[in-house]
Amino acid sequence: MRLFRLLRFLLASAAMMLPMLGASAKESALTAYDARIAGDDARTRIVIDFNQKPDFNVHYLDNPVRVVVDLPETSFTFSSGELKPRGLFSNIRYGAIDAGNARLVLTAPKPVRLAMSEVQDNEQDKGYRLVLDAEAISRDQFVALMGAQDKGASADEASAVADREPLAANASDFVIAVDAGHGGIDTGAIGLGSKVVEKDITLAFAKVVAERLGKISGVKVVMTRDDDEFLSLSRRVQIARQQGARLFISLHADTLRQHNIRGTTVYTISDKASDKLADDLAKRENLSDEMAGFTIADEPDDVTDILLDLTRRETQAFSISLAKSVVGSFDGKIRLINNPLRSAGFRVLKAPDIPSILIELGFLSNKEDEKLLMDQSWREKVADLIAAGVTGYKATVLANGG
Repeated sequence: MRLFRLLRFLLASAAMMLPMLGASAKESALTAYDARIAGDDARTRIVIDFNQKPDFNVHYLDNPVRVVVDLPETSFTFSSGELKPRGLFSNIRYGAIDAGNARLVLTAPKPVRLAMSEVQDNEQDKGYRLVLDAEAISRDQFVALMGAQDKGASADEASAVADREPLAANASDFVIAVDAGHGGIDTGAIGLGSKVVEKDITLAFAKVVAERLGKISGVKVVMTRDDDEFLSLSRRVQIARQQGARLFISLHADTLRQHNIRGTTVYTISDKASDKLADDLAKRENLSDEMAGFTIADEPDDVTDILLDLTRRETQAFSISLAKSVVGSFDGKIRLINNPLRSAGFRVLKAPDIPSILIELGFLSNKEDEKLLMDQSWREKVADLIAAGVTGYKATVLANGG
């Protein structure tokens, strides 16, 4: 692929060395000779390769949401299929807008912003690349961004205003993100007898949990989804981070081949699963993105360094502490699976800076569990126990200056 891009660069450069017919000699044109796009509904990266260093400006438009990248006169020589809309963007257009200017217009069905936009050296291929990292934001954040832009702020300054918007209400709140697993096209597991779908069970339960947690002093609750909506696993994590969450609790109700297994389990993330059951469940849950055509390879890579690794280790310790507190609250009051504290590589728990747990409330493959999962009084009982576990964890963390 790198050799292919180098050949394109050389061809673009050679073309510009040809004499221009019917006009006086002028400065060589800017050529965009290659492009690629990757991502999902949380983050999408666009990379465009140029033969020269491009100047560019970014601004935003609404109704519909658009990210507009203005460029000097540019010859776009890559095929249209290389910037086929995907991830956050439903339409992508590019081309000349007048004799000396070109434009790239990225249309999105929901609010977005460029978290990063910069020109980088193409070290081996020569030339330069424009890298645009887009991320989903809330409507309130986008309104704040547009307001700052209307007052003359640059794209970067407007983006910084959007960053502050979620915490404007009360930065001292202890924010907890409650995540109802699955949703939309991704139904999740299906009940053995009732044929109820997991996405409905988790949403109904999440609403009760959110209501109970919201009664804890100093706690603000945000839900990753409050209706039947598909969210990629990374989008769920991103919503929690954008809202300043200090805890992330994901709710699920899976199925197993062994119908006799029942009870609640609390999971934390780990590179190596604690057991085969945990590993199998994590693999199934991690397939949720594929229901909408997203794959792990589609996501832009995270930057990994020593500080990030240390953050992950500290967060993992807090996650385990939270899990133990919740399991302790459950113990003796509801049915737990054997060894209820387990771990595996759940992608929805991957936030490096937010203590996160996944609660398998029970198994829809077991008739007793299925009946309980559909019972409102049982949901309320378990929600109260989760709130008690979180209260104990929160008191410990705050007492230690966390």
